[in-house]
Amino acid sequence: MTHAVPPRTLWFTRCPVPTATGIAADRRWLTEEFAPDGITVRSLQDAAPGADPAAHFTHALPGLFREGGNVPALWARSRGERTRLIGLTWIEERQTVLVRPGSGIRGVEALRGLRLAAPVHDIAIDFWRAMALRGFEGALAAAGLGPDDATFVDIPAAGHRGQWAAELAALRRGDVDAVYVKGALAVEAARREGAEVAVELDELADRRFRINNGTPRPITVHQQLLDEQPGLVDRFLAVLLRAADWATGHPAEVARILGAETGAGAEGVAGAYRTGTHLTLHPDLSPDRLTLLAGQEAGLRAHGFLPEPVDITAWADPEPLRRAAELAASRPSVPEL
Repeated sequence: MTHAVPPRTLWFTRCPVPTATGIAADRRWLTEEFAPDGITVRSLQDAAPGADPAAHFTHALPGLFREGGNVPALWARSRGERTRLIGLTWIEERQTVLVRPGSGIRGVEALRGLRLAAPVHDIAIDFWRAMALRGFEGALAAAGLGPDDATFVDIPAAGHRGQWAAELAALRRGDVDAVYVKGALAVEAARREGAEVAVELDELADRRFRINNGTPRPITVHQQLLDEQPGLVDRFLAVLLRAADWATGHPAEVARILGAETGAGAEGVAGAYRTGTHLTLHPDLSPDRLTLLAGQEAGLRAHGFLPEPVDITAWADPEPLRRAAELAASRPSVPEL
């Protein structure tokens, strides 16, 4: 049993995508859960004073819960940060390959021999580049092709504002033949550019071809917090399970929250997230999801994004989620207005 003094602040961070963390924050349930203990719950995105925003990528903040893309999470663990994987979700975010209008390029087989955009960002972990490489690899693999069956063209992102801006500009200039994008803002950007969809990765039947930064998406916590305050970790996860349960009955509210989280309009949200997204926010650590994450780890390591291997099985700790589920089940349901 731990005797460590509880922290005065718990931090959370999430990517601008569908997460139970984002819903729990919007409903103020995290604040309500820990206020009686004198613990303040703060968002890393919304509370710059007192925390380094880079912790979203490095997780070098012991009191931080992170629900976000797996590229930074795997990178942090690979660099030696003492994090633990305590949950995984799988939420389709409309991953597509875009081409110029009128090109006639359609289907995964048509990617053979094309020039594919590989963005280059001057950041510690270039998850944008990782997403593009892995997205194209999945599409090529679905056609029985490999990376050598196409040409990857480096596209510097410096000087461009907005997600996918550098790649879409290269597509418009004719420097590349195809661009990988995903999510709500990508839907809006593609429509502004008039780009056409050549491949809908979400429609590929085999989920191995859809593995990427957000599929599966990890929930991680620092080992120090888990060692010193396991009860706080359990309670935090129990709130996320409550949020995921609530989402199943409130699709319109989930769409509103997604608009706020992603910064996209209703059209972008509707175009990026399939009907039923509100039913898919529950985390688990099933063997299937762990295997899919292991595939992502191997792909990222092959491209040099990870300095050291990450043993997914050793990284995962199923006990906090198991205890959280028991805790959530033991609490009386609260009527929602």
